[in-house]
Amino acid sequence: MRYVYLIFIVGVIGALAILGPRGAKSTRPPLEVFPDMDRMPRYDPQSESAFFSDGRTDRLPVEGAVARGSFYENEYLATGRKGENFGKGFPIDVSNEAMARGEERYNIYCAVCHGAAGDGDSMTKKYGMLTVANLNDQRLVDYTDGQIYDVVKNGKGLMLGYADRLSVEDRWNVVLYVRALQRAANGSADDLTPALREELGL
Repeated sequence: MRYVYLIFIVGVIGALAILGPRGAKSTRPPLEVFPDMDRMPRYDPQSESAFFSDGRTDRLPVEGAVARGSFYENEYLATGRKGENFGKGFPIDVSNEAMARGEERYNIYCAVCHGAAGDGDSMTKKYGMLTVANLNDQRLVDYTDGQIYDVVKNGKGLMLGYADRLSVEDRWNVVLYVRALQRAANGSADDLTPALREELGL
């Protein structure tokens, strides 16, 4: 067995003596064992290419390609759409935990513009940004749940999307909390249970 190690060591020393260590400084041209790896052909960005029929070097992703970590079998969960239309309902479990998480995320990312109550009375408005949407307006109350999810994900108008900051589940948690704010702002005594109405004398 020791002869095997000896032969291996002699072979390595011989290869280094012939080829020289990669990256070593020398006035002689390097010996290229694999020239196509040392000098790989490339195109500059937005340059012309004779290889493709449209002459463009920059290529679009293959149709149907999905970014790693972005594939969900439930289309509605990931996009807020059912087919070509925005859907209604929540594809996550509606719970106190989801509501609390939605409130936390909303206060971090949304309240600075839309206000703690969703009415647009926020710090950015006080500094002159008057185009912030009032989430409690009937126009936005009439949005489907999937439509609100799409705005949270992709943005709308001056609002940027939060797909890079909020996970799929957290986007739905925020939608859930927005619905709670809208219900609180536009609710009436009819929304209360009979027991609560009786307790409050309504």
